[in-house]
Amino acid sequence: MKKKSRRSASKSRSTKKRTHSISPVALKGTVAKGKRKAELRHIPWSSVAIENLNPLLGRQLVVGQNIMLARVLLKKGCVVPEHSHPNEQVTYILEGALKFWIDGKEILIRSGETLTIPPNMPHKAEAVEDTVDLDVFCPPRADWMSGTDSYLR
Repeated sequence: MKKKSRRSASKSRSTKKRTHSISPVALKGTVAKGKRKAELRHIPWSSVAIENLNPLLGRQLVVGQNIMLARVLLKKGCVVPEHSHPNEQVTYILEGALKFWIDGKEILIRSGETLTIPPNMPHKAEAVEDTVDLDVFCPPRADWMSGTDSYLR
């Protein structure tokens, strides 16, 4: 009987590690299958088109190899329905305020404040005033890049 080589033994262990369950409310298609090329770029927000998702919500995206920055423009009353995704998220409010419902709590974040959202944690948000926020995702949101994020449209 042959012994497994170190390479094949570690390969089978790493395959097992990758198998995990995602919350049933997690959005499908949020993690891209292939890697993007890392490159140095200087991008003024004024050069990035605003994608109008609905009358109260617009966004701009800058995507790197392993990270995504989204500038999200929400008019007062805009509701982002409850959802989750396998992407880690950091939200920073530039202007305005967002109320989040997350982990059984209501959290109001205002200009100059940050919220970190772990992967697969269901959350919902509402703009309590006109708001500009920066959302950082790791890895980048594949559903946002492909436009398959119907829950926002």
